[in-house]
Amino acid sequence: MSVENPKTRIVEIEPLTRVEGHGKVTVHLDHDHNVVEARLHIVEFRGFERFIRGRLLWEVPVIVQRLCGICPVSHHLAAAKAMDAIVGADVLPPTAEKMRRLMHYGQIMQSHVLHFFHLSSPDLLFGFGAPVKKRNVFSVIKEFPELARQGVMLRKYGQEVIEYTAGKKIHGTGAIPGGINKNLSIRERDALLGNIERMIRWAGGAVGVAKDYTLSHLPQVEQFANFKSNHLSLVRDDGALDLYHGNLRAIDASGNIIFDQVDYTRFNDYLMEEVRPWSYMKFPFIKSRGNLDGWYRVGPLSRLNNVSYIDTPLAEKEYRTFREFSRRKPNHMTLAYHWARMIEVLHCVEKIHELLLDTDLQGTDLRVTGARREEGIGVIEAPRGSLFHHYKVDEHDQVTYCNLIVSTTHNNSGLNRAVTDVARKYVGGKKRITEGLLNHVEVAVRAYDPCLSCATHALGQMPLVVELFDAQGHLLHTNSQYVDRPAAGLKP
Repeated sequence: MSVENPKTRIVEIEPLTRVEGHGKVTVHLDHDHNVVEARLHIVEFRGFERFIRGRLLWEVPVIVQRLCGICPVSHHLAAAKAMDAIVGADVLPPTAEKMRRLMHYGQIMQSHVLHFFHLSSPDLLFGFGAPVKKRNVFSVIKEFPELARQGVMLRKYGQEVIEYTAGKKIHGTGAIPGGINKNLSIRERDALLGNIERMIRWAGGAVGVAKDYTLSHLPQVEQFANFKSNHLSLVRDDGALDLYHGNLRAIDASGNIIFDQVDYTRFNDYLMEEVRPWSYMKFPFIKSRGNLDGWYRVGPLSRLNNVSYIDTPLAEKEYRTFREFSRRKPNHMTLAYHWARMIEVLHCVEKIHELLLDTDLQGTDLRVTGARREEGIGVIEAPRGSLFHHYKVDEHDQVTYCNLIVSTTHNNSGLNRAVTDVARKYVGGKKRITEGLLNHVEVAVRAYDPCLSCATHALGQMPLVVELFDAQGHLLHTNSQYVDRPAAGLKP
């Protein structure tokens, strides 16, 4: 609905939804209603890196999970890997290494499935401009009941993997400095094996849904936030996809190597962060390329652009199709994140199957220590991309320094470019801004599956606001979520 007055026009829409955490998007228009600039703002701050100081090192892998209820395992494992270095556990016992990997594959699987089926599928199935009352998971359940059921059951399975390896489905305690605190019992193994074939079949079907959407909507996908960028991820020593461990590889927009097989403990030699006055989220970039050209993207799309192959057969077959589509060059289409995301789900299910058949999971050698150090860095491929945890501790085992560079922070520049691109194409030049048009901007943000709570360490319910300004700086339109007091003249 639009409300006109001599000075401004306010368009009231439903709240922005289906992202993890809360942020703010501002779109600035010139006299002709064309978009001059669009920004994703993070406007609240909690300071998690500050209050972790003084805590004991063995507490950290449990505490840092409170950054997020969606991807706690990723923080749990990244912190545990950093603390491994501090306690001198350079090589974990096979049982500990494989239990952590199993936990991680369950985490990637359930998080990707949640995002694709519950948060993004309403846009893909019903259209970006569909009525807001239809664009939700309840409509998916009603009109695509089997697809919805598969999404629920796939996520349930991933959560069970986490429960059996971490002790709890959310905020578990399985990983400890130097190893783990439990193995996988025969009962737990058999329970997971009982459903694995169905999970593999459904994961393969989910890849088909994402791939078919991309190919059948190619004109829209190709023009929707499709821009060249650098890409960063971990890769295995032989270049294969490895979501748990590896070395850093970065490529440019043409696929040329910027750096390769870099020990992630040296990330400060290759990456730098800058701050900007309108956001509490930092902007990382590759030092050798500078802050203007060195920005990059991470996550499923970047990982599949970066790696040389996938070491599980079904996912490798789908990966080849994905790469052949872009003629073995990097795929820069933001909406292709969904296709890449589902290929990773299939890979994770295959790796879970492989690990469940490994008798090392029933081993009893769970932890190791060695020469004590004062600094540790842990890096892991979280669902949304590369996750860096860097700590220093003193002689009393208390944390003195903490720096976290989370996936959404790495993607910050890409997110802002996506918002700008889509706003210019779908909002610019329009005198009447509808909810459906603004949802296109939301779709661009959701493609990254951003975790704003992780990236900004927000406290409580941080307001997520979309604001539209004219050339004189007048507020034309606002759309908000979790705002305590509405702006003057606006409905809550």
